[in-house]
Amino acid sequence: MRTPWGVALSLAVLLWVHESHAAPEAPRSAPPPSPLPPGVSAVLWKLSVPESAAPTPERVALGEKLYNEKRLSLDDSVSCATCHDPAKGFTDHLPVSAGVKGQFGMRNSPTVLNALFNASQFWDGRAATLEDQAKLPILNPVEMAMPSPEAVVAKLKGIPEYVTAFQQVFKRDINYDDLAAAIAAFERTQFSGSARFDRFIHGETKALNESERRGWALFNGKARCNSCHAGNAVSPLFSDQKFHNIGVSAHNQDFPQLAREGLKIVRLGDEKQIDELALQTRFSELGRFLVTKQENDVGAFKTPTLRNVGITAPYMHDGTLATLWDVMDHYNKGGVANPFLDGGMQRLGLTEPEIDDLVAFLFTLTDERFTKLNGQELAKQRARKNKRPERDTAVAMGKKGNLGDLAPNPDLAVKNPADIGVYGTETLPKPASTKQP
Repeated sequence: MRTPWGVALSLAVLLWVHESHAAPEAPRSAPPPSPLPPGVSAVLWKLSVPESAAPTPERVALGEKLYNEKRLSLDDSVSCATCHDPAKGFTDHLPVSAGVKGQFGMRNSPTVLNALFNASQFWDGRAATLEDQAKLPILNPVEMAMPSPEAVVAKLKGIPEYVTAFQQVFKRDINYDDLAAAIAAFERTQFSGSARFDRFIHGETKALNESERRGWALFNGKARCNSCHAGNAVSPLFSDQKFHNIGVSAHNQDFPQLAREGLKIVRLGDEKQIDELALQTRFSELGRFLVTKQENDVGAFKTPTLRNVGITAPYMHDGTLATLWDVMDHYNKGGVANPFLDGGMQRLGLTEPEIDDLVAFLFTLTDERFTKLNGQELAKQRARKNKRPERDTAVAMGKKGNLGDLAPNPDLAVKNPADIGVYGTETLPKPASTKQP
């Protein structure tokens, strides 16, 4: 049967509209390096690294040199590596980072390891890409303090080796965008996914001991860590990449008043001002709100990766928690109450042996190239185990306060989360069952 003329015309129009307004072709991905470590999937790499940002050997070599170049700072005293030291897990082990002339900012330095997979950069997500992130510290007055991109370029043009290197790598004169692209290329080679946990989750049952396996079960069960720090094959960073107010900033802040003041001061779209407020003023504690100006983002900070968490102390955006025992104490009591506290925060009711098991598990997430440092950091933290300023057992156990009931604790004899295979898929052989404490 012939299609009626009117229907045929309609179909032709629809086909023309579809072809004319088809979604643009997605950017091509850079091919992943081979082999990738077991904790980094090729899918994640392809989602994170466009072909235009492929870390070629030439760009990486220049980027590494720039990453360690103190002459990018005003007084030639600070480089990217000052705050993100490869020997310290790409952090500085300070509560907040030091810049030129001995100045200190308001934020803790997050690790560069696996930063290429972040959905956004910085604790408040104010930079979208590694390239954007690389530009800002060089210009921030309390970090590297260069007055302008033009001043940075002029300074590099006075160094013959960089004039030659940029011509060789980018086939043009030095410019600020290419500088950021080179640093980002080097940072895209700093991926990490070869921890003892990775061997365990891929079937090597003896890679974790009994305490660590109990911690993995608690992580997925009673402790509810996986609410924000779950891992899966596409996102094995143990971070939901979202922003939460967990009460860290609420010790000394009147959040409603701070937000009202902040809303009057922050100018929409002024990246430079937001960057300076985040590192130089008390408005730093507003977190994601500085970027979005949305009330539900007051005091919210990005969920950090738990990869290599054992070697990146101190913790939280302001570096106020010295050990993973302190971190667990903070969560165990449900954080610190404030009007903007995330709704998922509640007391956990963890016992001291359970906290010990969770901390033991978290230290298994460190890449094995840092095994020695991981052991040293564990010993340091264990030595401070009896200094616990965040511990409030009465609140955690529900003997005072009103922070809700405990989450259901699964019967490990029926279903043990530690018997789950690669990021939620049951595999054979299964890891050894965890003995119920």
